[in-house]
Amino acid sequence: MTVGQSIVFNGDLGSGKSTVSVEIAKRLGMRRVSVGDLYREMAQQRQMTALQLNLHAELDQAVDGYVDQLQRDIAASGERLIMDSRLAWHFFTDALKVHMITEPGEAARRVLARPSGPAESYASMEEAKAKLRERSASERSRFIIRYGVDKARLRNYDLICDTTRATASEVIEHIIAAYEGTLGAEVLRDAPPLLLLDPARVYPTEDIATLRGLWDTDFVGDVAEAGDEALEPLKIGFTGEYFFVVDGHRRLSAALQNGFSLVPAQLVAEVDEPVVGGMTAIDYFAAQVRPGLIYDWEAAHKIQLPLPEPALLRGDAVLAGDPSASASA
Repeated sequence: MTVGQSIVFNGDLGSGKSTVSVEIAKRLGMRRVSVGDLYREMAQQRQMTALQLNLHAELDQAVDGYVDQLQRDIAASGERLIMDSRLAWHFFTDALKVHMITEPGEAARRVLARPSGPAESYASMEEAKAKLRERSASERSRFIIRYGVDKARLRNYDLICDTTRATASEVIEHIIAAYEGTLGAEVLRDAPPLLLLDPARVYPTEDIATLRGLWDTDFVGDVAEAGDEALEPLKIGFTGEYFFVVDGHRRLSAALQNGFSLVPAQLVAEVDEPVVGGMTAIDYFAAQVRPGLIYDWEAAHKIQLPLPEPALLRGDAVLAGDPSASASA
């Protein structure tokens, strides 16, 4: 990317956007604007929760209209800044577009741990997970209907960062490295998005028996010495919910054995895009990933991967949070 561009952040609720964007604004000496803060103020003024305001905004375009115009004006001004907004990637054409993700249970834990206010409070982990999921689905549906864009599509962004296990400082350092061109420059230039994934949340697609020799070499030690940023990016597919290896099991295994919380990767295909031979990412995942393969990978690396839904393994999955899924259920 070009130093001098703005950086716009969006992503999962509870993924750490505020923490990371505040610190990066300080580090780079940029002004920060948070649309989330604006929405929370609007919710408080209307004596609503954040979820209630989201649902209200589906019917009242004035709620989004005010914030949309503000973002258009800021984008048009040419000011170099940090924008924390779920839709800034749509309004800013010349910016590093960062999308932050995290495991839903971790997101719920984080929002429960922070001070609650009248616009956002939860009584339990399950309530937090349910309301975060509902808010995200409401936003996604609203953006598709009103703007014709799908926030769940990774190709909307330049950089995807999974913050599930990474510390805030690790995330900040990696994003700044990408912004300054010292991390993933080729992927960002030629085939964005650059993925920074938690290796413990990436599924294998090859049987562990064919890979046994990979951890009997000096490669793991070489990776440890060089660090995660020096790894050649993995080739990754995405079903809409699960990330999986297309090429790079050896590098992924080394990252896990070295305890890395982030690993660089390139997106090969997502959802209905072809991986190989016309087979979509969803179909490829369903064909390659079996329970026994997952169990063996877990045992070899001392991790736990959620067993995918049976529907996905049959190949009839939908994009995570697809608004049409509930209607057809």
